[in-house]
Amino acid sequence: MSKKKFLSEVFKSGGTIGALSPSSSFLAEKMLNPINFKSANCIVEFGPGTGVFTHKLLEKMNPDALLLTFEVNTQFSEDLKKIKDKRLVVINDSAEKIQDYLKQYNQNSADYIISSLPFAVIPDDVVNTILTNSDNALSENGKYIQFQYSLNAKEKLKSFFSEVKINFTFLNLPPAFIYVCNK
Repeated sequence: MSKKKFLSEVFKSGGTIGALSPSSSFLAEKMLNPINFKSANCIVEFGPGTGVFTHKLLEKMNPDALLLTFEVNTQFSEDLKKIKDKRLVVINDSAEKIQDYLKQYNQNSADYIISSLPFAVIPDDVVNTILTNSDNALSENGKYIQFQYSLNAKEKLKSFFSEVKINFTFLNLPPAFIYVCNK
């Protein structure tokens, strides 16, 4: 997707897109580093946007693993559906419904949830529902991995997950904090 088309979607989004440019490959590497791809059977991605993380996940995933992506932006969803990979399921719906879709695709739980959701622009009650449902949907040793452009989400994530570690990368526009949360 061109930068011009991306910016067009940002302006049309009504605040559901929290970035002015797609995520960098450096951020993608830091986000995916905590994943044990050898044992991951089901990975969920919230807010894949243009698919920077999606493509990297598919490169590293097992041939029989499943990737469920939740994208509310219709244009981004349509673009993601052009990726021809049987492991990818593109869902044009809210991340709040993670448990419904796990059930629909015969998954008991998610091993990892990768989130690019812009918490700063999503209503608090929606964020709380997403985090509650994510915690309930994770496998016993599952991880929830979230990036944000500030440390504002730290306390909220600590209230939902037993352990929250924070990484950082300057090599993104803007620089980003990566939260790695254990169930």
